[in-house]
Amino acid sequence: MSAYEEEIETAGTLGRRLGLNRRQFLAATTGMAAAAAVAAAGPMKSAAQAATAGNGVLVPPGKRGIILYTVRDATSRDPRSTTLPSGFRAVFEELSRIGYKQVEFAGYSQHANAEGGANLETVEGARLLRTWLDDNGLEAEGNHGFIPGSWPLSQADLDRFKLHLEIANILGMSHVGTGSDPTGSAYKADWDVAAEKWNTLGAMATAAGLKLYTHNHDVAYSFLLDSGPLDAQGRPTRSSGIRRLEYFLTQTDPGNVWLEMDIFWAHVAQYKYKTYTAPDGSTQTQVFNPLGVVQAQTKRFPLFHAKDGKINTGTSNGYDMVPFGTGDIDYKSFFSEMGAKGYHNPMYEQDNAPGGAANPAQSLQYAELSYNNIAKLRG
Repeated sequence: MSAYEEEIETAGTLGRRLGLNRRQFLAATTGMAAAAAVAAAGPMKSAAQAATAGNGVLVPPGKRGIILYTVRDATSRDPRSTTLPSGFRAVFEELSRIGYKQVEFAGYSQHANAEGGANLETVEGARLLRTWLDDNGLEAEGNHGFIPGSWPLSQADLDRFKLHLEIANILGMSHVGTGSDPTGSAYKADWDVAAEKWNTLGAMATAAGLKLYTHNHDVAYSFLLDSGPLDAQGRPTRSSGIRRLEYFLTQTDPGNVWLEMDIFWAHVAQYKYKTYTAPDGSTQTQVFNPLGVVQAQTKRFPLFHAKDGKINTGTSNGYDMVPFGTGDIDYKSFFSEMGAKGYHNPMYEQDNAPGGAANPAQSLQYAELSYNNIAKLRG
């Protein structure tokens, strides 16, 4: 048995006795060892530690992350065609060099010529990925992966979901989720079905020691159709004023279902969805406050997408995506005021970071620029 396998076995056996999953057990024992070392060494603090103890850093170094969708051109690039980082292993090396400590996966596929092959959505692939993460001091924090679309669950969907939970645990994740909204529907009945499904899947994830999360786009914060006259199909045509994802929060178990707010798309929702037709037919105005939603129950948002936007009212979204720190979204206020300091995991994302054939290095260059700007945030 290898040292890594012995670690897994020890964590699994003793951790179960203590009521901890493997990751929690390893974190606890690492913490105890570190505490013992500090006690032995005495209370001495270095000058560097003293200088940074109260400097108002909003995103601590260990919480600076990136979703790999931002650099999907690099992970999917043929390593035989370029000297640029290509495939998961080389991209991990580059992200580590930049300073990132966390990554969020967007699936487990890479170019077929990259080390490990095209598809790493297997137990063996996860073990290989874990080795590369560990080699580069990186921590896998989540994945935009498989959430069954059907309900009730088919056996094939159930088996694949369980595989994703197993992969997440091998990778050492705390969270597992999806990049899609729970449903694209505007109707309350469909959100009720989505909540039932997510409560079931969330309980399964919790039993596996993971937090199941859903990621939002702007439309998820538009108004729910839940009242007023019915249309020809018997569906409501007006809104009580609650937004879709806010309703979802009220219908799901806060101990089993979590959210990853994409802060860019939440601000797009603020720009786009300001009025609704009330049950009495009147037009009501209600401006969405992304920060307020988080403040109300901040621990339901363990993950964020830290995606920046520059105001452009000439577009339907009101913003253009830009590298982090070069836009107009007030991240200093957001991260200062959201509560539960040190709890959240912000992942830099930029959908349009890849530069294509014109600038194949662009996404990793933007990753470095964005990391530096995240590191500069003070509050």
